[in-house]
Amino acid sequence: MKPEKYLQQLLYILVLIKIILPFFLQNSFYQLHRDEYLYLAEAHHMSWGFMEVPPLLSVFAWISNLFGAGMFWIRIWPDLFGAFTFLLAGKIILSLGGKTFALILGWLPFILDGYMRLFFLFMPNFLDVFFWTLIAFTLIRFVQTKKNKWLYWFGIATGLGMMSKYSVAFFTVSILVSILLTKHRTVFTNKHFYYASLIAFFIFLPNIIWQYNHRFPVITHMDELQQEQLKYNDASGFLKSQLMMNFPCVFIWITGLIYVLFFAHGETSRFVGWSYLFVILLLIVLRGKDYYALGVYPVLFAFGAYQLEKATSVRLRWTRYAMLVFSFSLGIFGMPLTMPLAKPQTLVKYYEKTGLNKTGSFKWEDQQIHPLPQDFADMMGWKELAMKAGAVYNSLAADERDKTFVYCRGYFSAGALNYYRKEAGLPEVYSDNASFLLWMPDKYDIKNLILVGHTKPDKDDIVFQQFERVTVKDSIHIPLFRENGMKIILFEHANDSLNSIVTRGVAQLKSKFQR
Repeated sequence: MKPEKYLQQLLYILVLIKIILPFFLQNSFYQLHRDEYLYLAEAHHMSWGFMEVPPLLSVFAWISNLFGAGMFWIRIWPDLFGAFTFLLAGKIILSLGGKTFALILGWLPFILDGYMRLFFLFMPNFLDVFFWTLIAFTLIRFVQTKKNKWLYWFGIATGLGMMSKYSVAFFTVSILVSILLTKHRTVFTNKHFYYASLIAFFIFLPNIIWQYNHRFPVITHMDELQQEQLKYNDASGFLKSQLMMNFPCVFIWITGLIYVLFFAHGETSRFVGWSYLFVILLLIVLRGKDYYALGVYPVLFAFGAYQLEKATSVRLRWTRYAMLVFSFSLGIFGMPLTMPLAKPQTLVKYYEKTGLNKTGSFKWEDQQIHPLPQDFADMMGWKELAMKAGAVYNSLAADERDKTFVYCRGYFSAGALNYYRKEAGLPEVYSDNASFLLWMPDKYDIKNLILVGHTKPDKDDIVFQQFERVTVKDSIHIPLFRENGMKIILFEHANDSLNSIVTRGVAQLKSKFQR
């Protein structure tokens, strides 16, 4: 068999393993992540944009819902895009002249590092990382081949990337500024670059129009992130996390960065190294979360894998075994941090026994240390909550249920209850949080209301003062669940003022996002 054919076959075998492996690494105890319920809900309200994200993810959610929205049909999308991302990295390795060892090294981060979880959860991040990688790939191939078709692929990748997550703009700007610092700046005199840029603009244009018509909710969303989460981030923690997120394979991307920045053979791809530095600097200044930078590493892994293979092709071949042992040992040791391999209590004991609970993986958004990683604590309790809410709803007489409104404080609980609502016997569940606000009805005929939230409303909350009786009917008791203690509260017998108050209040909230 010719070496080229063998290497292509090896690449696709590794891609196939990457697709299959994640489905064996989640314990059946866990449910969907709280944010996944929101993105699935968006597919029931298809639009050119949403309060949190552009619309592309909702297309895959729509297909998943079409097939019943089971775990496989939800998780297959991030899984496939993770495989595609590795495929792009593998193609870069082969284009450089890399062989078997380089392909295996380039594959390791996708099965041993934080990418395993990122390409497992149905969130915009998996599209974000894929499109960052695709954008870099198209420009690398343009530099290697001088073929203008790669500029058009660059335009398509940028446009679709912006329709996936707005942070694609950070990388696009960073990589174009980086090209200006190299001899490849001549691309800016190429008319095909501008044609490709127009293609990107027209792909993204529907979302721009949507944002304009809704008074740019992305700005509101970013302000909320800054006030509630990003303000706690600092440069030292961010830089430390860049090492820890990819620790089993950290030597590969560092080698790749050194290769493109300093090696003579890496000069043609030097813009990749500069773009990495620009992205890191930009995220430090903006106090971005550590995982926002994950899109810059797949390409560095490709260059690092190639260089490490080349450097050990004659001398120091024994170090190849050391690299593999190092990566697999640390990757397997830390895999319970990356994937929910066992039930929560079993994981907690493992973390305590190994000392992993002393790492930064256990600090949540509330800045407190908890027994479980936050993502795992967000992947339980939702079905139980929905069934309890359904039991309260169905305990009412039929004529009472017809005028009972089910309302959640958070998008996550509203999304989860809607996901399970047929099984739980619930009507459509509403919230005025996040994109759910846009889907609230314009008119109301409410007699009873079921509230799902942690606390009773304050006395100055005028809506909830319009009922004759309020009763805490049930609550959720799952100690390691992030939303443990959430209550199901029944408000009964509203007075005649309620519906007009709710109608005006919702209209006022919506008006902030309407022209």
